[in-house]
Amino acid sequence: MTTVSVAETAESRELHGFWTRSRKVGVVLIVLGLATVLGAFATVGSGTTAEMMLDKTADTFGWDATWAVPARLAIVLLAVVATGAGIFLATGAPRYFTTATVIGFAAFVLALLVWAVSSAKGDDPLKIEFVLAGALFAALPLIFGALAGVLCERSGVINVGIEGQLLAGAFCGALFATMTGNVWVGLVTAAVAGSLVTTLLGALAVRFQVDQVVLGVILNLLVLGVTGYLFDQVMKEDASTFNDPPDAPEWAVPLLSKIPVIGPMLFDQSIFGYVAIILVFAIWFLLFMTPWGLRTRAVGEHPQAADTLGVKVNLLRFRNVAMAGLVAGFGGAVFTIGDGLGFAKNMTVGKGFIALAVLIVGRWHPLGALLGALLFGFADQIGQFLRVIGSPVPSSFLSMLPYLVTIVAVAGLIGKVRAPAADGKPYIRS
Repeated sequence: MTTVSVAETAESRELHGFWTRSRKVGVVLIVLGLATVLGAFATVGSGTTAEMMLDKTADTFGWDATWAVPARLAIVLLAVVATGAGIFLATGAPRYFTTATVIGFAAFVLALLVWAVSSAKGDDPLKIEFVLAGALFAALPLIFGALAGVLCERSGVINVGIEGQLLAGAFCGALFATMTGNVWVGLVTAAVAGSLVTTLLGALAVRFQVDQVVLGVILNLLVLGVTGYLFDQVMKEDASTFNDPPDAPEWAVPLLSKIPVIGPMLFDQSIFGYVAIILVFAIWFLLFMTPWGLRTRAVGEHPQAADTLGVKVNLLRFRNVAMAGLVAGFGGAVFTIGDGLGFAKNMTVGKGFIALAVLIVGRWHPLGALLGALLFGFADQIGQFLRVIGSPVPSSFLSMLPYLVTIVAVAGLIGKVRAPAADGKPYIRS
């Protein structure tokens, strides 16, 4: 292990010179940490406090779950942690790069959050459980979309059409749930709609070997046009009959839902929250612990070798792509049934492309995709919360915050990643 580590370090220095990825991130954290300390002393008064609150716990047990922290002291301590992580990374030690980076940026974000709460115009405390539960809800369509991407790309098929699959699920879920008055019919048809889109993707990509990236973009535009046309012709004229879906069922798990912090986030959810968490671990287990998963990964990495062992490469790819559509279509229903809203044109607003970024951040792994989606959801919820409490941060910056966080995560934090070797390459049996 030592020899490999030394060899990798030498190779990294040869390729990148002194300024390795670790040192670059370290310098950024040092600059951010020092700037935060200076900003704290310049803008935050010595007697200023930031209030925090466990809102769900307070409602459930009737406790006084609100406390105030000295804002300047908290900001400085968190900035010191960020600076310390930066100094550690600046030494060029790559072994704990991910851990040190996460700690450093988490401390920096928390410092900014304390500053924003202490500087807000209103007296609202930071509702921790509200923010965490909202982060999971905001992450739900990304989790489903990224899982669909995992199933496709682990099989060797690029899925750029996640946006269209989510949109188709949102449309059909709202339409059929409203027409039948049954939320379960809406959920099933949403999943089927997503699968129909990926079935077309699989047929053209696997059977006719169409360029998969171009095909995904075209399918997104096709679904956008079809749903927009049907919305104008059907839903817009009579929304009460065709575009007023019932809300998704919600359940609170007895006892577990009352655990402070994690209870409201994980155990007091709608059906979408429970299904998302179950699917993440189910797909992880199937991919890495079953013969089907071994064949899927073999098809995505080395289809020729899989073929010689009797695996029907293109058939397996087609089935997995169709199954991925069920996941993405179900996730699309979050926008309508899950949010208690009617369908609107292009209501997915690019979430399918963010799911692709989450897929890369998660390194084509179900658990990594979950963490990447939660990162986006947390940034999105923090932006909304700060806007509500009257933060001095400009609203335009808060709106772009989740997308900015995703770009930074993809471009600067995850380092070099490798997609499955046969991803996007049609297989022609010799």
